[in-house]
Amino acid sequence: MRKRKPKVRIIAPDPRYGDAQVTRFVNMLMLDGKKSTAFNVFYDAMDIIDEKTEETTPHETFQKAIKNVMPQVEVRSRRIGGATFQIPTEIRPDRRLSVAMKWLIKYTRQRSGKGIATKLAAEILAASKGEGSSVKKKDDTHRMAEANRAFAHFGRRRSKPKK
Repeated sequence: MRKRKPKVRIIAPDPRYGDAQVTRFVNMLMLDGKKSTAFNVFYDAMDIIDEKTEETTPHETFQKAIKNVMPQVEVRSRRIGGATFQIPTEIRPDRRLSVAMKWLIKYTRQRSGKGIATKLAAEILAASKGEGSSVKKKDDTHRMAEANRAFAHFGRRRSKPKK
């Protein structure tokens, strides 16, 4: 890299649960800079989850959903000698979290139903049970990485270049 690494921004925790991860999720959920609307949608979804589940809190259900959607590996395209290979690589923990959140939001928006809060609640509940489109996406990603495991050695960089 030519430039120095950018500073990691500290995200303030959300008012209801005191969790920075919730704020990060709401920031990704937000459209057109309307953060208060995004918070309202998220909290409405949490209220819906609270009504539907008795054994766990909505925050625990959300955490479990994120954990179930987080991928361990992904495939990256790399061009080697005129051919492009899908190389499986491990994902950094911060990227793992952001990919999981993005998938949850993407498949929430694709769901059929009325109101984003109800769709978000349904997707979070499905993901916490290990079902739903976002968990299926994770499984597909893992399957793709497993299928291309033979190319994993291409992902390792050489320590010294050949002469």
